[in-house]
This record gives sequence, C-alpha cells and structure tokens, in this order.
Amino acid sequence: MASPLEACIAAVRSKAPGAAPRVGIILGSGLGAFADALEGATKIPYSDLPNFPLSGVPGHAGRLVLGSLSGQPVVAMQGRVHFYEGYTPQEVAFPARVLCALGIKALVVTNAAGGINLGFQVGDLMAITDHLNLAGYNPLIGPNDPKLGPRFPDMSHAYDPELLELLRQSAHVTGMRLREGVYACLSGPSYETPAEIRMLRTLGADAVGMSTVPEVVAAAHMGVKVAGISCITNLAAGISKHKLSHEEVGETAERVRGVFQKLLERFLPEVAKS
Repeated sequence: MASPLEACIAAVRSKAPGAAPRVGIILGSGLGAFADALEGATKIPYSDLPNFPLSGVPGHAGRLVLGSLSGQPVVAMQGRVHFYEGYTPQEVAFPARVLCALGIKALVVTNAAGGINLGFQVGDLMAITDHLNLAGYNPLIGPNDPKLGPRFPDMSHAYDPELLELLRQSAHVTGMRLREGVYACLSGPSYETPAEIRMLRTLGADAVGMSTVPEVVAAAHMGVKVAGISCITNLAAGISKHKLSHEEVGETAERVRGVFQKLLERFLPEVAKS
C-alpha cells in the first residue's frame, strides 16, 4: 500500500505528467499571484490531492501550480497551512515534503512577516539568513522514516549559502534593495506583544511570522537546499503606531507584488540551473 506521501506524488504526476520540476516555491500570504506568471501551467486545487492539507486563511488560494519560467520547470504552492489552523506539525510540513519528493533540487520559501529590525521599512524584502524556531514544535518529532532523511539532520546551513549569494546577485541585477536577517517563527494566531518583540530583538531576530520553519526543517531533513524571502508587510507590535491586522498584510503584499515578481523571475531560473 502506498504511503500518504507516495499517493499524493502519484496524483500530482497523473495530473501534470510533464518534466519534473527543478525548483519549488512556497508562496505566502498575499504573494500567490506570482504563480500565475508560470508558462504552460497546470493548476491543481489542493482538494484534488490525497492527504494534502487545506488552508482556510485569506490570501492563500490553495493550489499547486506546475509550469515553467524562462524554460525551467517550476512547481509553486499558492498558499500554505499553519499550525494555528489546528494541523499537526507533520501535516504542516507535508506539502514541502511533496515538493521535495517531486524531485526539486532547491526549495524557495516565502512569507509575509512583521519587521523587528528598526532599520526595516514596510514593503522591504528580506533574504532569510537563519531562523529561530520558537513555535514550540518540530515536524520531525515522532518516529523517523529513514527513507526520507536521518534521525538528527544538521541545520548549520538551513538556508543554503550559495542560494543566498544567487539571491543577492539577482537583487543587484534587478536594481532592488534586499535586506538580510533572521526570521523568528511563533505559533500564532495572535500577533506578538510589544514585550515579545523586544525579547525577539534581543535574541537576534529581524522579522517574525507564523510559518516557514516547519517547511525548511522538512526540506533539510530530505537533503534539499533552501532559500528564504520575507516580505515585511507590517512593523511589529510596539514599533507600529497602529493595531496590527491581516488586511494590512494583504495590502502591502499587493503593493510590492511587482518588485517581488521581478526578483523571482530573475532568481528562480538561476536556482534551477545551479
């Protein structure tokens, strides 16, 4: 009997039998429009894939999109699920495992994040150099499947240095400013308090969100290189002068969509060729 992962992979391949993708991308809140730019795309609702978790968060379309960008095969997730929706850590990481099992050589994770670094501005894009897992869970807890990866995977370079350099070069070529920093993951769904933001800054975090880390851990477990990009959609509690809202997240993501897409259009083909 096929495992849940094998069954999902078989379903994806039956619906999109073309070339195996070389790079995968997970598109966070308000950032999913990029997948619509893929050429010759096959769009598969998550509900059509066995065992694939469904997101109910606004700004997450809930589709797997397979197509090409500058001739390179790409698979994109339009939206993700979160621990705060009631999913287990393993279910949160399952879609990333699907992308990795499809044969990608690199995974690009994106998210909407709150800016903690006082030098950041709303609308900035930040290359993730490392993360702090403060969510209180890890998707590798439980029995380990040695077919997927080792019991104790190394996280020294969770965000691949070579991909980070490619990201820097892509930003330079496109003429955009790219911040760099550490992403802190908390469970949510409530936003952080000002005291928690001060704590996170003391710990070395530059941005904070409620996603991404489980997917990065799963990809590292499976030996897939990762690059990460945060869109700073709001300033964190205690820095912002007004109450935080998901509407602000969506509005900022929409405002920077063109810059974000321009960066990805340059970066992803380079990743696929690397």
